[in-house]
Formats: sequence, structure tokens, C-alpha cells
Amino acid sequence: MTQIVGIAGSLRRHSFNLGLLHAAAGLMPDGATLEVRTLAGIPLYDADDEAANGLPPAVAALKDAVAAADGLLLATPEYNNGIPGVFKNGIDWLSRPAGDIGRVFGGKPVAVVGASPGGFGTILAQDGWLPVLRTLGTRPWFEGRLLVSRAGPLFDADGRLADDATRQRLGDFLAGFVAAIRRGG
Repeated sequence: MTQIVGIAGSLRRHSFNLGLLHAAAGLMPDGATLEVRTLAGIPLYDADDEAANGLPPAVAALKDAVAAADGLLLATPEYNNGIPGVFKNGIDWLSRPAGDIGRVFGGKPVAVVGASPGGFGTILAQDGWLPVLRTLGTRPWFEGRLLVSRAGPLFDADGRLADDATRQRLGDFLAGFVAAIRRGG
């Protein structure tokens, strides 16, 4: 069984990216699962707080889930042409302590998707993740790209993906990512 953890990079309850991950969980290829995770409960990173109290429970739980997974799927919004601060903050927490980066991220296959109300999808945020993923020692998957632009009408009022064409693109993307994980690339 191929296990992937998907992290939604928005705190909004009905975010497009959380909806994208929930749809992805139902579109996984046979023999693969997607565990949808959020950044809920993760505070702003503070090295003094880390030194005094260690990792917050929400960080430790997410970190362990990512470490145990065969792959990681980041569902990123794009804020002001870049990576959302809340998402980067969550990944920064997961890299603490620095000696644990290899256990959590080292060689981990990572794919990035994103949905946005803007006309260019999340192309700049997705590109912005590349230096971060390189620094963490991951294996970014470059064989596919999923940018969902003008996402508003593609999701219902509860944040569920309602567009069949986007569901098909998402399913194809996931099939490619899972196949790459299984062949070690």
C-alpha cells in the first residue's frame, strides 16, 4: 500500500486546496491512500518557545505522519504571488530540530498542486516551493503539474470539488505521482 500525506496550505475551513485534497483522497489509484492533513493548531514558529517547550503536539503529530508516508502532496494556495506564510511556517516547524530533516523529508517524493481564484492558478507559489523542497532534501516530482485557476465556480459552497474536468485532471495527476513513487522516482 502506497501511503501519501496531503497537507492543505490554508487555514480556511472551506479552502479550495483542502477541497482539492478531499477530492484527491477519493481519486487515489488502487493500492494507494491519501491522508488529508491541515495546519490547524500549529503556532507561529518561535525558537525560544521550541527551546523551552519542545515541539507543539500538532507539529509532532504532523511530522510523524509525514515521516511515515511514502510521499507528500502539498496543496498550496498562492498569496501575493508566493507561498502562503502559514504554510511555510508549518513546514518550518516540521524541519525542527534540524537534525530530524533527513528522517522527515530526506529523499521523500513530493508533489505540489494548488487552486486559486486567480487566472494563473498557483504557478508562482508552486515554483516558490522548489528551493524549500531542495533544501529539505526531498525528491520533487516534476512529471506532472496541476494548477487550478479561477477555482471559485469549480467548488461548491462547502468547499467540495464539483467540476468533472478538474476531477479527471486530478485523478490523472495522482496516478502519475503514485506510479513515480512506486518505481522509486
